[in-house]
Amino acid sequence: MSNQLEHAPNLNTVIMVEETLKKAGESVITIAELKRRLPKQVNHNTLKTILEYLEESNKIAVSIKGITWVHNTNLNLRRALPGGLEI
Repeated sequence: MSNQLEHAPNLNTVIMVEETLKKAGESVITIAELKRRLPKQVNHNTLKTILEYLEESNKIAVSIKGITWVHNTNLNLRRALPGGLEI
């Protein structure tokens, strides 16, 4: 298997990164700032894998400026989106 992950994250690490991003007060946080705020050190490649997963699952948005938590669990908002108007 040539495409096996070198640094596969465990569930606790993924949850730790998710919680840190959710609690970030700013709208955008850099990877360097995220690393400083994490309660434990995370290997850079492992962190990149977690961020790719979170972006693919539409929980974060990654841009040149940094990372933004975009996942919303509000049921009213989720119900309103399909019927909303596109501008």
